[in-house]
Amino acid sequence: MTKQEKVQFVIDTLNDIYPEIPIPLDHKDPYTLLIAVLMSAQSTDVKVNQITPLLFEVADNPYAMVKLSIDEIREIIKPVGLSPMKAKGIHGLSEILIENYNGKVPEDIEALEELPAVGHKTASVVVSQAFNIPAFPVDTHIHRLMYRWNLTNGKNVTQTEKDAKRLFPKDLWNRLHLQIIWYGRQYSPARGWNLEKDVITKTIGRKSVIKEYLKKKK
Repeated sequence: MTKQEKVQFVIDTLNDIYPEIPIPLDHKDPYTLLIAVLMSAQSTDVKVNQITPLLFEVADNPYAMVKLSIDEIREIIKPVGLSPMKAKGIHGLSEILIENYNGKVPEDIEALEELPAVGHKTASVVVSQAFNIPAFPVDTHIHRLMYRWNLTNGKNVTQTEKDAKRLFPKDLWNRLHLQIIWYGRQYSPARGWNLEKDVITKTIGRKSVIKEYLKKKK
C-alpha cells in the first residue's frame, strides 16, 4: 500500500466503526468545554465527567467562577488530580475572559494559549469541538496510534500533529481526531493490546511494532 492508500484505509475503517462520534467530555458551551478539557490533563474523561457537574452547579460561567476562591474551586475538583494548578488556572483564565473578552471564550488558538493553564492541545480541542475550526489535537492515544500505523516517526507530539495535518484532509481533522481517540481506547490501547482486534495496525502497522508485539506474545 502507498502512504496515501494507508491514509484512506484509516479514514474508511474509522468511518465504518464510528459513523457517529460522541464527544468524550460533557459540556454545554465553549466555557464549560474549556474548563473540562483543562481538568482532563493527566486524568480520565470519566473522572472529569463525574466532577464537572459539581463545579458547574456552583459556577458554569466566568462571572460565577471568579466569585469562588481558588481554594473553593480546588476543593471541588480535587478528585481529578493536579487540583492546585488547575484551580489557579480556572480562576485566572475566568478573570482574563471577563477583562479581555466580555466573558466569552475566544475562537483563536493563539489567544486561548495565552490563558493560564491552557496549552496547545487544550486550545486545539476547544476550537475544534466548540467552534468547528479545523485543528488536530494530539493526545497520547493519537501519538501512539500514528506511530503504530507508521504515519509519523513519533519523536514528539508536535511532530505527530504536523504529520497528521499533512496526511489527512483538513475538512476531516475534527472528526478524525475524535475517531482515533475512541479507536485507541477500544482497539489499540497502550496496555492489554490485542493485535487481532486492531484491524488498522494489523493491516498497515509499522513492521518493528508488530514484530515486537509478536515476540512478546511467544
